[in-house]
Amino acid sequence: MRTDPVERPDSRYSWLVATVGAVAMVFTFGTPLSYGIFHGPFRDAFGISSLALSGVFAIMLFTFFIGSGLVGVFGARFPARAVLLVCAISTGGIAPSLYVTSSIVGLTVVFAVLGLAVGTVFVLVASIVPRWFEGRRGAATGLIFVGNGLGLTVLPPVWQFAFTEVGVRRGFLLIMSMTAITFLLAGVVCRRPRWAEQSTESVDELLEWLTRLSGTRTFRILFVGIALSFAWYQLLAAYAVDLFAHRGLTPAGASLAFGLIGGVSIISRIGSGHLADIVGSRRAYLASLVCAAVGIFLLFVPAVPALALAIILIGLGLGGTATLYIPLLMNVYSPEMDTAIVGVFNIAIGVTALAMPPLGTASVAYTDGYFIAILLTFVATVVGIWAVAVGTSGQ
Repeated sequence: MRTDPVERPDSRYSWLVATVGAVAMVFTFGTPLSYGIFHGPFRDAFGISSLALSGVFAIMLFTFFIGSGLVGVFGARFPARAVLLVCAISTGGIAPSLYVTSSIVGLTVVFAVLGLAVGTVFVLVASIVPRWFEGRRGAATGLIFVGNGLGLTVLPPVWQFAFTEVGVRRGFLLIMSMTAITFLLAGVVCRRPRWAEQSTESVDELLEWLTRLSGTRTFRILFVGIALSFAWYQLLAAYAVDLFAHRGLTPAGASLAFGLIGGVSIISRIGSGHLADIVGSRRAYLASLVCAAVGIFLLFVPAVPALALAIILIGLGLGGTATLYIPLLMNVYSPEMDTAIVGVFNIAIGVTALAMPPLGTASVAYTDGYFIAILLTFVATVVGIWAVAVGTSGQ
C-alpha cells in the first residue's frame, strides 16, 4: 500500500491533508476564545445581561474542551470523514440561528453546538494529520498549528469588525458560514490513510481501556503534565495585559505586547516542528516548556528589556508546546487510538481552561499585586516540565 504514489507517508497528498487541516484549524480555537468580543454586541442586540452571557460562553468552553474530548474518545471508531461532515452540517445549521432565536436558552443551545462542533474538528484534525507523515511529522503538525495560531490572532478582530460593520446577526451568519465551508472541505480531504489502523472497540471496551489507562502512574502524571503545559498560559492570559500596563506601557502598548506573544508563537510553531523532526518530540517539547519557564521568571524583573525578552521566550514556549504535544502523545501511546488519546488529553486542557482564568484574576485582586500570580504561573510551568519528563521517560 505504501508504494502507491498518493497513498504513502509524506506524499503530496499528505501535505494537501495538512494544508486543508491548517485552514480548518483557523476556525477552531479562534472563535471560542473570542468570547470576550461577543459580550458587548450580544448584550446590546438581545438585551441579555453580561452575567447571563458569561454562563452561555462558559457552556461553550465546556463543550469545546470537555465535550469534544469525549467525542474524540468514544467517536474514535467512526470514520473521521463522517464526523467532520457532521460538524460542517452542524456549524452551517446554526449560522442563521440568531435570526430565529434571541432567548438565553436559545443562545445557550447555539453556543453549545458551536463549541462541540469546532472542538471536535480540532480533535480530529490534530489526530489525523500526523498519521499521514513519518519523516516530516513534526513539520506537518507545526503547519496545522500555525493555522490554529492564526485563528487566535486574526479571528477576534474579524469578529469585532463584523459585529461593528454588519451587526451581530449578519456577522454571525457570515463567519459561521465560512467556518462551515472550511469544515466541509476538511471532511472531504482529511480522512485517515488506508494503512493507518483505526480503533474498532465498542463503548464497553473503550471504558475498559480508559480504566486500564487511568490506573497507570505514568498516565496520571502525564495527564497532569499536559494540563499544566497549557495552564501556565491560561493563568498568564488572565492578568498579562494589566501587568504590562502596570510596568509602564500604555493600554494599547500592553495589548500589543500580549499580542506579540501570539505572533512569536506562530513563528515557533513551524520552527519547533522542524526541531522535533531532528531531536525528537520529547526533547523539543521539554525545551519549549523550559523557554516558557525562563520567560515567566523574567516577569519578576520590572525592567522593560527583561519584559521584552520575556515576551519572546514565552511566545517560543507557547508555540512549541501547542505544536508538539500531539506528536509527543502519538509516540507514547498506540497510534490506532489517535483520536481517543487526543480527546482524553483535550479534557485535561479543558479542565485547566475553566479553572485557571478565575484563579489568575483572583490572585491579582486579592493580593493587590502581581507577584503571587506570576509565582503561580511559574510553578505551574515547572511542575509541568517535571510531570511531562516523568510521564514520557519510557518513550
